[in-house]
Amino acid sequence: MRKSLNQIGREIRLKKVLRNNRALIFAFDHGVEHGPKVFPEEKIDPRVIIREAVEAEVDAIMTTLGIASMTYDIWGGRVPLIMKLTSKTYLRPEQQRLLQSVFGYVRDAVAIGADAVAATVYWGSEYEDSMLNTWFTIRSTAERFGLPVLQLAYPRGSAIKNMYDKEVVKYGVRAAIESGADIIKTYYTGSEESFREVVKVAAGIPILMSGGATREKPVDFLRDVKSVMRAGANGAVVGRNIFQHKDPKAMIRALKLIIHEDKEVEEVAKLVE
Repeated sequence: MRKSLNQIGREIRLKKVLRNNRALIFAFDHGVEHGPKVFPEEKIDPRVIIREAVEAEVDAIMTTLGIASMTYDIWGGRVPLIMKLTSKTYLRPEQQRLLQSVFGYVRDAVAIGADAVAATVYWGSEYEDSMLNTWFTIRSTAERFGLPVLQLAYPRGSAIKNMYDKEVVKYGVRAAIESGADIIKTYYTGSEESFREVVKVAAGIPILMSGGATREKPVDFLRDVKSVMRAGANGAVVGRNIFQHKDPKAMIRALKLIIHEDKEVEEVAKLVE
């Protein structure tokens, strides 16, 4: 049967983001979620960090409408863009921080030339219903335009004691595939063995490890990424462990060697030490 135009478009864009079904995606939405304090002082200008990521040839950049707009001359035509359409700030009351709000529209992503869109769902949050409403609005619109949708499937809520627990992460991943995610970003469960179970639950939907907070020793982060790749993951979405590193380009090179060329940590560790 002949594929529809939006099916063709989605397939083409997925291949641009997931080169050979693997990807190192640079996450850059931290200014909203954590504030400017998260950035090194000499890199407070977003253009500095975006330029480093592009020059080091990350597979894609996931960022917000404002950042994408002010850096398009750097990434445009060189690196695929994933526009993140939900976010939240830590300025809001603590009890409302498990709610992601609308932070852009699919039409914005189409207009600027994005290859995919992304949205967060805090599975288990008291605001889960609101985020699902936003998610399905984004997903249905993106589908009409042939845009893949990446879900940041994060299990968080008062009933969840450990959001990195293997069973909790597996539940979030299952919910993500049942809600129609084309790509899933989720937490690392701490070991190759446990993350292999997470990959199995994904049932063929590309799954990427969330980079999370900066590890004290960069080589330990490389070991985490190597672990998930051995478990069958498709790559990682990394922000702070790249832009807070003393040499972001070197960290990107090391991660790409692990993700795309199956290099061992010992072979690339010297790049980040």
